[in-house]
Amino acid sequence: MNSGRTLELTPVDAATDACCEPSGQPTIDTYEAQLRASVFKALADPNRLRLLSIVKGSEGGEACVCDLTEPLSLGQPTVSHHLKILVDAGLLHREKRGTWAYYSLVPGAIERTTGLLESL
Repeated sequence: MNSGRTLELTPVDAATDACCEPSGQPTIDTYEAQLRASVFKALADPNRLRLLSIVKGSEGGEACVCDLTEPLSLGQPTVSHHLKILVDAGLLHREKRGTWAYYSLVPGAIERTTGLLESL
């Protein structure tokens, strides 16, 4: 249904029709964004959140890998994989004692993690 009207398009002058002025606030660089994303990826799994909770609530603030499989109903290789991701993200510390590995929260890791979004 053409009514015989034509639509005229006019070129947009980018200099005069900018939607807003740049904020001038600094942004995080690519490297920093990747570091922050690795922490969020580590936290994006329910089993890893549970592992952090168990370690944090453990007597003495540490837990042996042998004590972490039963609460999650997961096999030791799967639990070890999740723990490695948490260690690589800087959330847990791993200490080898004999044949067992013990995990504890990295001091200040929870506070730094909560600050990741606040500092954007």
